[in-house]
Amino acid sequence: MSGSIQDTFFEECEELLEATDEGLTAIEGGDHDPEIVNAIFRAVHSIKGGAGAFGLDDLVAFAHRFETVFDEVRAGRMELDGKLIQLLLRSSDHLSALVEAARDGGQIDEAHHDTLLAALDEYIPEEEEDLTFEPMGLGAPVPVADLGIMPETPAEPQQETYRIRFRPLKEMYGTGNEPFFLFQALRDMGDLTVKLDETELPGFDAMDMSESYLAWDITLVTRDSRSIVEAVFEFVEGLCELSIEGDGDAEAEAKALAALDAMFSAPVAADAAGGEASAVPFEPPVPAPEPEAKPAAAEEKASAPKTESGMQEQRGGPKPTLRVELERVDRLINAVGELIINHSMLAQQIANLDVSDTRDVETELEGFKNLARDIQEGVMAIRAQPVKPLFQRMARIVREASAATGKTCKLVNEGENTEVDKTVIERLSDPLTHILRNAVDHGVEKPEDREAAGKSKIGEIRLSASHRSGSVCIEIKDDGAGVNRPRVKQIAIEKGLIPENAELTDGEIDNLLFMPGFSTAKEVSNLSGRGVGMDVVKNAVTGLGGRINISSTPGKGSTFTIILPLTLAVMDGMVVSVADQTMVVPITSIVETMRGSDDMINSLGADGTLLSIRGNFVPICDVAGSLGLNRKSDRQAGVYLLVETETGQRCALAVDDIHDQRQVVIKSLDGVCGEIAGVAAATILGDGKIAMILDPESIIAASPTAAAFDTERRMSNAS
Repeated sequence: MSGSIQDTFFEECEELLEATDEGLTAIEGGDHDPEIVNAIFRAVHSIKGGAGAFGLDDLVAFAHRFETVFDEVRAGRMELDGKLIQLLLRSSDHLSALVEAARDGGQIDEAHHDTLLAALDEYIPEEEEDLTFEPMGLGAPVPVADLGIMPETPAEPQQETYRIRFRPLKEMYGTGNEPFFLFQALRDMGDLTVKLDETELPGFDAMDMSESYLAWDITLVTRDSRSIVEAVFEFVEGLCELSIEGDGDAEAEAKALAALDAMFSAPVAADAAGGEASAVPFEPPVPAPEPEAKPAAAEEKASAPKTESGMQEQRGGPKPTLRVELERVDRLINAVGELIINHSMLAQQIANLDVSDTRDVETELEGFKNLARDIQEGVMAIRAQPVKPLFQRMARIVREASAATGKTCKLVNEGENTEVDKTVIERLSDPLTHILRNAVDHGVEKPEDREAAGKSKIGEIRLSASHRSGSVCIEIKDDGAGVNRPRVKQIAIEKGLIPENAELTDGEIDNLLFMPGFSTAKEVSNLSGRGVGMDVVKNAVTGLGGRINISSTPGKGSTFTIILPLTLAVMDGMVVSVADQTMVVPITSIVETMRGSDDMINSLGADGTLLSIRGNFVPICDVAGSLGLNRKSDRQAGVYLLVETETGQRCALAVDDIHDQRQVVIKSLDGVCGEIAGVAAATILGDGKIAMILDPESIIAASPTAAAFDTERRMSNAS
């Protein structure tokens, strides 16, 4: 088998495992619909069948036990109680691990594997047959004695000659199947002769490259049975025209007819010998005469069902899909980015023209802009994927963490159909895993403590996704004990992260959890206590251009909120001037913009300044000074961008001027000039110049004014 076919198998496994997890989640929620049970059984059976074709014995054996238990359930011989449901959930997780190990060449936990096999065997009846792949007969069972045939010692299989006519349809090539590999499999069975039939091949000018014109006449001499020969074409069933004829077909058909004749005629002969009844020859029933019908009415009745069924297929049938390599989509996105840049350049050139009337050109340019945005949104929609597969994988994380801590937790997913850029989904897996493990280990109490607090023994963790103001909002909420703020503060003091006399708000104490190396675990375990804290989560989210917040209520639980951009390729930004340099500030960070006046400026210390906004003071951060740029004039910047950090801290970024708001293409600086403090990425403007995309978070963090204002406020609170 080729690598491409095996890759297709593993891609299908992901979809089948997703269907299995979805069905088991529904069953865990109380929905025991027989169709759900059947769907899970079919998914596991399909995985087993494909794994058998590639010789993945461990995967086949485990999937066989798994589906056997489900077969007992769907036959009504076994009840789905809580214990069995938890076993099936753990088995589904292990099945996914086996698929990953087979795909990536990793190792599995043998002890866990054997434990699950033993647990599944407890639900399998003793008379259940071992796993075999021998072909089964299709006819009704006929006792040998009734046919008058004495059993004989099986003879060695005789050679059989099969004549095979194989004509692939065009759909077969679209699935990644290749006739050459089928011929290879046949060649391994015996002597093979293959003859190409190209009679339907048209001339080059009339050839449709998407059609299939070739066929093959194959002669195979082998000792294998007909069913084994047919199994070679199992994966292309329905995708080709196939006929298999053997030299022994006529003889086998004659023997089968003789056996049937003996079976049905024997009782009649016995009755005749006993004198109870005379033998009555068998006569086939005479079909009733067909009533005459009007041709028009008949045609109308015949065509009506077709139309209705066709409409039903259109309404309820699955939507056609196309598998495309991600690299091709990335190239298309890059091309769309260049289209947006070219539009900006064209608009800039038109604005620089010394022409009195450019209204017609500007109208057409606006149409070009709208078309480019439509193309960009369409291409982004190709990369966008629902978060459902990611969320379903998180259920496995919660189950594993619950088992490791001796707690019972359930994960409730909301907004699974929210679509996010594929790259964001891939890089979001690790942060979510860390947060969920933290919620189980530190957030949710032990069952006895929950009962004492009047809560259910089962802790609930809610994972939700939604779109908010052009961004993606992901929330992880638990109903645990919440953040123990006195203990968090004490640990921060012991680690030297804050002074002993520091007065912090509840939000500031909660955000201490994101400091490097901070951990509240008393003992080292598989989940925590190794010095890898929530700072890893914050860095990962920040690397995605997002921010993370935490809110907690003692005794009620905690909520982590992650705000992310919809895509990492294009963003909306505010174009500003800083020390004669054009820069871009992400729109998602800006609360409002304003022009300041002298009466709004207040001094803080020797060099710091504050901006008075509706009775509140916020520190002013000079962007030019933070980036090490010098202005040609010493005038005080009078334009401010009010931004808010992930901790809720507000700051006014001082810039020289605001030009406009536009969509820009994000260009990464990795591998170009390294990390620059205060700069997140770059973009290309309409005049061809490169503009830096600022990172307001790091600019504020490096601002001495913001730090001085924060210290002054804390001291004021302490007094």
